[in-house]
Amino acid sequence: MQIHLIAVGNKMPDWVLQGYNEYAKRMPRECELVLKEIAPDKRRSGDIARITKEEGERMLTAVPPRAHVVTLDIPGKPWTTADLSKALQRWLGNGQPVALMVGGPEGLSQQVRDIAQESWSLSPLTFPHPLVRVIVAEQIYRAWSLMNNHPYHR
Repeated sequence: MQIHLIAVGNKMPDWVLQGYNEYAKRMPRECELVLKEIAPDKRRSGDIARITKEEGERMLTAVPPRAHVVTLDIPGKPWTTADLSKALQRWLGNGQPVALMVGGPEGLSQQVRDIAQESWSLSPLTFPHPLVRVIVAEQIYRAWSLMNNHPYHR
């Protein structure tokens, strides 16, 4: 199974790539974490609704067929590490790819929210989008560690 982290934004600082890659490479082959970057639109025009909609359309084209879609969104459900580990176990059991959707600065488009089977809130705080990639990768690895009684979680 693959977990696709589909995130708006590209040209990330080196520390983001290093942090994300550190956790992604620790994942076993049967639970591979794959980053799919979606190029953001320029925000000079000020038409935020159009920009968010177009970014959402590009995000949707990156979703693998039959994927279980999970948005990362402030109004989503807050999960503990144990909750995420249970979700990961459920996702693995379903045998479908998983698409974790991270929007741009203005969030996710309505069409992305509409196709999601679940919505996960990392925190009621707003995080910088580059940092979200590292947090999600670490938390997925931590959840996998907990599920497999690996010492990392302790």
